[in-house]
Amino acid sequence: MKTLKFKLYEHKRNRYLKRMINAAGVIYNHCIALHKRYFRMWGKHLSCAKLQSHIAKLRKRNSFWQLVGSQAVQDICQRIEKAYQLFFKHNKKGVRPPGFKKVKKYKSFTLKQAGYKFLGANRIKIGQKVYQFWKSREIEGTVKTLTIKRTPLGELFMVVVVDSCPDTQNKITTSNIAGFDFGLKVRIVG
Repeated sequence: MKTLKFKLYEHKRNRYLKRMINAAGVIYNHCIALHKRYFRMWGKHLSCAKLQSHIAKLRKRNSFWQLVGSQAVQDICQRIEKAYQLFFKHNKKGVRPPGFKKVKKYKSFTLKQAGYKFLGANRIKIGQKVYQFWKSREIEGTVKTLTIKRTPLGELFMVVVVDSCPDTQNKITTSNIAGFDFGLKVRIVG
């Protein structure tokens, strides 16, 4: 597994990606509210599968939520579940349950297998729009996930997780004899 990070070009069409990140933040906050309400009503933890099926039904009626792909919504539910499991395991150590986040400060969403397509050169299609990025290195191997991240300054980055990437570093080979400099100023005879 290898992670590659690329910066997206500044363009006015980037507002669609920012809107997708905002929609992911709204979905995240709604999932947290559902967890809290479910616990208040039933006294039990809401399972990830129930939450995902409920959010899938809500997405059919809400066009703003449809900006985010179904796999990205599943990833949001899985991240919340992971945070709750961490809370259950380490609550005596002071770990807090996941809480609400401001939508403007929400940082990213992750696309797993669908929702993106790499076009030639330095272009990528996310949803129906084509974006350009600074391609500082080649993307070798199979792409596992693609994450769109927003910095506090409003810049957008694309984080690509690649599997089975060949080792690109040159291996340095030496002979059997090697010399080392330990930095000793005095010669010890003995």
